Amino acid sequence: MNSIEIVQRTKSQISELTGFKTDTVSGIRRNEQGWTVTIEMVEMKRIPDTSDVIGTYEVTLDGAGDIATYERTGRYHRGQV
Repeated sequence: MNSIEIVQRTKSQISELTGFKTDTVSGIRRNEQGWTVTIEMVEMKRIPDTSDVIGTYEVTLDGAGDIATYERTGRYHRGQV
């Protein structure tokens, strides 16, 4: 699988597991065991959008492209700089 396929697969799987909508992929790297993808997800939608709660997740995929582990590594408001 190439990086585009990995990102699409990760977004689909992590959304299904968490119930959150994916926002942005902020990182991807390949290693001997598979892939690691860093993805931002909307955990709580608010009005205005700048107050949405976004979670940063690090997702590890095995060689077949299936999620092996995932962990929330951060949380912030969209408008936070």
